[in-house]
Amino acid sequence: MATQSWKDSYRGMSSDNIKGLVLALSSSVFIGASFIVKKKGLKKAGASGVRAGVGGYSYLNEPLWWVGMITMIVGEVANFAAYAFAPALLVTPLGAVSIIISAVLAHIILHERLHIFGILGCILCVVGSTTIVLHAPQEREIESVKEVWDLATEPAFLFYAALVVTAVFILIIHFIPQYGQTHIMVYIGVCSLVGSLSVMSVKALGIAMKLTLSGTNQLFYPQTWAFTIVVFACVVTQMNYLNKALDTFNTAVVSPIYYVMFTSLTIVASVIMFKDWDRQNPTQIVTEMCGFVTILSGTFLLHKTKDMCDGLPSSLSSRQLKYADEEDVFGSEGIPLRRQDSVRSHDAL
Repeated sequence: MATQSWKDSYRGMSSDNIKGLVLALSSSVFIGASFIVKKKGLKKAGASGVRAGVGGYSYLNEPLWWVGMITMIVGEVANFAAYAFAPALLVTPLGAVSIIISAVLAHIILHERLHIFGILGCILCVVGSTTIVLHAPQEREIESVKEVWDLATEPAFLFYAALVVTAVFILIIHFIPQYGQTHIMVYIGVCSLVGSLSVMSVKALGIAMKLTLSGTNQLFYPQTWAFTIVVFACVVTQMNYLNKALDTFNTAVVSPIYYVMFTSLTIVASVIMFKDWDRQNPTQIVTEMCGFVTILSGTFLLHKTKDMCDGLPSSLSSRQLKYADEEDVFGSEGIPLRRQDSVRSHDAL
């Protein structure tokens, strides 16, 4: 009786969801590692040219940055495939794994301190991700990319897309010139808003490719190429402003904030466009939200404890870090300030 009940509780995890889960986890590992490799490349490029954070593109001549970029592309391809098999409500929150990978590697390679509460934050991310995986909705049955286009052109999603595009233009034109170098939310806001639209288009392309490979050619539909154009435009924009954020702010701060904003907006977009919650009961929805809040708690701990040393209060450890050796001003201070501000604070003292 107990065995039958256990089997029933896991009946909701379809084979497609499992495929999406494996691909999403693989994607997070590659993407998490790519943050660190790209950061190393940006540091090397910034030492001999104009930094990306102030509009430079010298990192394009740095091989290490390209290694990180290729690693990220591999991760994004796996992520692309995951969306073809599983709903965004399952795939997107699993990006928390990339936060863990990024934070741990930043601690080891970039010497960006990971406090004991940061480790607790990583554990919370794992617990939250597991909760979401076990209660994720089934993938919607779609037989043509035209069905996805019909969903994307419904009034509710068109209104959401219009709001996103308007907000992005305001951020780029008005806020980035004034606050881009001092407020991390400006760069990350652009990446996250554009990212929510790119995920919907990526999912549409993933479905089109899956149907094409299964024998139902979707490449003849103009909607497929329209989604392709949207993906290309969104990805180029995301990469540009993510590079600026990584070059300007602490890696282990960029990663969790980007994850929280990107995931939140993607869930909103998916619920509006694919109506994921229509196929779930209230208990499942609440459980998923609890899992997501658990992940947010983990990322909050990672963020708030980046300037803390073990056994010391945050304010004291921050003062000690100001007097630390800053021969590598890109990561050794461990606090989410502009690089120039860190150096000026040190000189003023």
